[in-house]
Amino acid sequence: MKVGLEKLENHEGIIVRALLDSGVTGLFTDTTFTREKRLKMEKLKKPLLVRNVNGTVNAGGAITHQVECNMFFKGHVERARMDVCNLGKTEVILGMLWLAVYNPEIDWEKGEVEIMRCPPICGKRKQEEKRKEIKKVERDKDKETLKKLVPKRFWRWEKVFRKKKSEKMPV
Repeated sequence: MKVGLEKLENHEGIIVRALLDSGVTGLFTDTTFTREKRLKMEKLKKPLLVRNVNGTVNAGGAITHQVECNMFFKGHVERARMDVCNLGKTEVILGMLWLAVYNPEIDWEKGEVEIMRCPPICGKRKQEEKRKEIKKVERDKDKETLKKLVPKRFWRWEKVFRKKKSEKMPV
């Protein structure tokens, strides 16, 4: 699946191929890809030992760096920290941390991934909540204005005095 990554320092966007992998715990990006795209790497205080599925130590060695960026997928956005390691031809792996947070619906036949339950960390959810809050403030403001302008005896017909209704011509 394709996801967008945004560099924090200059907001440059990159489209990447990401692999969903429930057998992996975290989020990972490939070392070569990270260097080619000049993603800012932060050195870890303590290296993380990487083991393969069969228990052997990964030939790429320990994880020594992380990348922090914004990650976009179908309108959803989050600040992501990815461990940098040797992934071969795979650019990004989204493991159980991502899968558990977003709990996506996957259509294996069509190869489609949809996010139906937006978590609190998601920027899309925050934007929708902000939009709802703005609409509520506007409604409250309209109600206050209406009560100032319209005599109390007409308040039961407040709908006809609202901005949208008052701008329409009666038929």
